[in-house]
Amino acid sequence: MGKARSAGARRKAPGAPAGVRGGRARPNPNPFEVKINRQKFQVLGRKTRHDVGLPGVSRARAIQKRTQTLLKEYKERDKSNVFTDKRFGEYNSNISPEEKMMKRFALEQQRQHEKKSIYNLNEDEELTHYGQSLADIEKHNDIVDSDSDADERGTLSAELTAAHFGGGGGLLHKKTSQQEGEEGEKPKSRKALIEELIAKSKQEKRERQAQREDALELTERLDQDWKEIQTLLAHKMPKSENRDKKEKPKPDAYDMMVRELGFEMKAQPSNRMKTEEELAKEEQERLLRLEAERLRRMLGKDEDENTRRPKHMSADDLSDGFILDKDDRHLLSYKDGKMNVEEEQSREASDDKSEEEEEGEDSSEEDPEESDGPDSHSDLESDVESEEDSERPKKEQHQTSGKRLTRDGQKAREAASTELPYMFAAPESCEELKSLLSGKAIEEQLLVVERIQKCNHPSLAVGNKAKLEKLFGFLLEYVGDLATNDPPDLRVIDKLVVQLYNLCQMFPESASDSVRFLLRDAMHEMEGMIETKGRATFPGLDVLIYLKIAGMLFPTSDFWHPVVTPALVCMSQLLTKCPVLCLQDVVKGLFVCCVFLDYVSLSQRFIPELINFLLGILYIATPNRQSQGYTLVHPFRAFGKNSELLLVSDEEDTATWQRKSLSLHWASGLRAQTKAEANHTRLCCLAVCLALVKRCVLMYGGLPSFHDIMSPLRALLTEHLADCSHPRELQELCQSILTEMENQKKHCRPLICEKSKPVPLKLFTPRLVKVLEFGRKQGSSKEEQERKRLIHKHKREFKGAVREIRKDNQFLARMQLSEIMERDAERKRKVKQLFNSLATQEGEWKALKRKKFKK
Repeated sequence: MGKARSAGARRKAPGAPAGVRGGRARPNPNPFEVKINRQKFQVLGRKTRHDVGLPGVSRARAIQKRTQTLLKEYKERDKSNVFTDKRFGEYNSNISPEEKMMKRFALEQQRQHEKKSIYNLNEDEELTHYGQSLADIEKHNDIVDSDSDADERGTLSAELTAAHFGGGGGLLHKKTSQQEGEEGEKPKSRKALIEELIAKSKQEKRERQAQREDALELTERLDQDWKEIQTLLAHKMPKSENRDKKEKPKPDAYDMMVRELGFEMKAQPSNRMKTEEELAKEEQERLLRLEAERLRRMLGKDEDENTRRPKHMSADDLSDGFILDKDDRHLLSYKDGKMNVEEEQSREASDDKSEEEEEGEDSSEEDPEESDGPDSHSDLESDVESEEDSERPKKEQHQTSGKRLTRDGQKAREAASTELPYMFAAPESCEELKSLLSGKAIEEQLLVVERIQKCNHPSLAVGNKAKLEKLFGFLLEYVGDLATNDPPDLRVIDKLVVQLYNLCQMFPESASDSVRFLLRDAMHEMEGMIETKGRATFPGLDVLIYLKIAGMLFPTSDFWHPVVTPALVCMSQLLTKCPVLCLQDVVKGLFVCCVFLDYVSLSQRFIPELINFLLGILYIATPNRQSQGYTLVHPFRAFGKNSELLLVSDEEDTATWQRKSLSLHWASGLRAQTKAEANHTRLCCLAVCLALVKRCVLMYGGLPSFHDIMSPLRALLTEHLADCSHPRELQELCQSILTEMENQKKHCRPLICEKSKPVPLKLFTPRLVKVLEFGRKQGSSKEEQERKRLIHKHKREFKGAVREIRKDNQFLARMQLSEIMERDAERKRKVKQLFNSLATQEGEWKALKRKKFKK
């Protein structure tokens, strides 16, 4: 009963109000906010927790808690409101207050005098005089007395200054008090004191003037005495100068370097670098000027028409601005009272000489006849004849010079007509380009292409870019035509590659499209041949040269390139699908191999088609035997018509063979050769093949599978060495290749199973585990159980921490978004307010404008 009473007493009365015992009334939860965690089955003795949850309430509490803590820290993240008391000795009880004050005063003075910045070298310390800064003192001007001279400025006595500017009250009172104390007489009046001060100042002024006059007299006397002594000391001056020179130290290397740098000429500013457009414009102007001069020479126009004449000629001008091409001076002599002109012995034309001699004879015969008559007026006639004689050679000279000018003009016109023009229009078709270049020398063809580029530079006109892009394609077609000629013009092609490279650098996209179009046509042609005939042949020399030019114009080391990658595929198709039927095919295949190696020389990419083709070339150079250690693949066959195409059995031809490089003329079409020439060609092909094998060995030496790749080549090379019919040079080359193969290290290792411990057999002894408590995780010991419990607790806490951090980030993101939206709303409100104010102003202005119009 007692227990029942106590329980009833503890029970709250039904009518009692909520919160009587300090507890807050708990409202009934919303049934839609209650989450019930149902159990699959009930377990007796298990205490259930969290079977009923209130996610909305818990979420609101979490948000409230984060608002009070996390949001407060977020808002105060950039604020520092910590007050630190840095007063010296404030919390040190061992120091007395007087010591604290003294130390604080010393620190304050030290802080004022120390430099503000240790890196500012120009900062000077503030100097003082009697507690005043020297800088402030220097700002004030000295007091000038009107009665004193210029040398006595600022020399007023302290008594006079105090009497005039200080009112004189303190000084007068002080003097009167002193006189009363000392003398006991009647004090003087103010007027008397001032008169006494004035008299005293005048007396001091007279004394200073007398001292100055005495100093001037003494200075003049010393100057006179020094002049008298100076004459006696004049002969000792050189010794002192020599002594100074001897004692003067020699300048060291540093001083000499400083002086040299001081007198060194400073660098002058150079002209700025011209842009590509400016250079192109200057080059076009130069070509236009040269073309105009060539046309003028071709038409025979005089140079003087285009030359500018001087606008003004001075009276002192000697008119000597000419150049003497030859010496036209004549020797003057007199014979029988007449002037005789001896002309030069060397004349350009022999006809002129004979005419001049005949005229000279006639004049000599007529002179004595005219002088015989008594009334012949010989004196006057002699003067007239002398004038006529002097005019005749002048006319003859003009005629001869006119003939020379006509001849020179004809020669100049012929030279100008045969001279290459300086201005060229961009060709619109390949035939037009061929007409410009055909029949010209190599240098002239290059000059024509270069002038076409310069005259049609993209910076000079709008459509020049498209013209030069077409020019690249036309040049490629022209190169193909040169390669198909018989014989091919390889020298011209070699020179035109430079112009192709320049155009490719200017327009890389159009150049790549042009080269890719040519390669695509070659591949389509080869595929069509395979479909119709079942096999393909090696293409002409033009396609091979296109492949070579592509490697020169574009980078070959890229992993993928829009031009080089199709070119590599094209060459691999040529080496695998084109059978070797004659020596011309061998030359073409070896050329493709050389181009292949040039392509992969930087990237060192492994090309299996290349190794296979070289293996086949070595095989057809040996007698047919049963293959040992290698197998042939298409396009080579172990037995057949062309299986011994490069085999040389004639010892005489082998002995007379000399190694030389293969010419591409053989790839265009071999002329009819003798048996010895054919054997020499076979040996040359074999030498080129061995040289390519050596390049492959050096390039692929670092591959892990090098020895496996080169094993077929090694077997064939040993057969070549065994065959003693080959020349000695080829045998030495084979031996050097084999030694290079042997010197390469083996990078790969055979596969071996991984070493591991043997798995023991399963034991059949039962494992006895003591059950400590049913339903819990069991362990071997208490320590193990504690360890697992801690691991489980750590995992649970870690998950809870990650969950809380994620919720904190979401809360902060919501707060930041709300701030942004508030700022945007405030900005919109202000913008709207501004628009409203502007609209009202506009309306008022328009209303005012209407009123003005109505008036």
